[in-house]
Amino acid sequence: MATTIPLIDFKHYGLHVENTETVSDEDLKQLGEEFHEVFRTIGFCYIKNHGIPQELIDKMLKISKEFFDLPVEAKSKFERPLNSDHGWIPTIRDRKDADQPGAAEVIKESFNCVPPVDGAWPDSDLPQMKKIFYEFIEVCKKMAFRILDVLSVGLKLEGRDFLRQCHQDIGNKNQTTVRSVRYPPLPTDGSILPGQTRCGEHCDYGTVTMLFQDDIGGLEVCNTTGKYIQATPVPGAICVNIGELMQRWTADKLKATKHRVLIPEAEAGVRNNQGRQLMAFFIHPDDDCVIKCLDGSDKYQPMTALDYLKWRFSQTDIWLHV
Repeated sequence: MATTIPLIDFKHYGLHVENTETVSDEDLKQLGEEFHEVFRTIGFCYIKNHGIPQELIDKMLKISKEFFDLPVEAKSKFERPLNSDHGWIPTIRDRKDADQPGAAEVIKESFNCVPPVDGAWPDSDLPQMKKIFYEFIEVCKKMAFRILDVLSVGLKLEGRDFLRQCHQDIGNKNQTTVRSVRYPPLPTDGSILPGQTRCGEHCDYGTVTMLFQDDIGGLEVCNTTGKYIQATPVPGAICVNIGELMQRWTADKLKATKHRVLIPEAEAGVRNNQGRQLMAFFIHPDDDCVIKCLDGSDKYQPMTALDYLKWRFSQTDIWLHV
């Protein structure tokens, strides 16, 4: 029974390793086995020595904060249209766990980018925002390929690039999304209820999620016994979990784990005035990739990645995730 989130060292396959062909089969096999065990059980891990520059992560957090700090009138010009995934999602109330005891609505706002994007950017107020987002997406894409390679090895697929090849169109015909999220500072009037969440219980939809978060904390993960455990932020590490599509793809051999974001008791005094900020990189297969059980069991009906995502979106509200 897991009581902590495992920490995996990516020193042998992080982005600092320029030529992946130099990585030994043994090192890659060990990483693959670690990944397989993590995603077969708890479904979450932290990755250190991943090679994504902290400077770039900090730039994303900073430019996102500057956007969220704009007046509502300014941000409303970039609100996400109904026919697009790009843009600002205004402050909304998380209702996912509204029927659970002690639950209450918590406000948050987000900015979504699904490249390539023809949508509007706040160029007059924040001329660097689009450039920073696209730089971040490009680096995350490279890291996503490394993670998918390790997953392929752990699953003993045809080759280390099997899953990578199913995600080649990231930035084109693919629904991979970067979402920057801000939860506002907590009220100090005593209106926060015991057990109140910042984000209700849910699983992600896609293949893999890479989560970049500040040090405020609050993320909790449901372990194999049904008990929620803290996923305390690890400085310099990124949080990685698999989504429901990967569970379906592996015929339930890997687990998409339920998670939520609580308001930690430690977030008292001055910390509750800081809010919480994060970026999530939701990795999805190419739109036309047919998701068929990898073990040949046909436990789930084959369907394209895009059709699967449309079906899942029709069942709930995607914008409430994270």
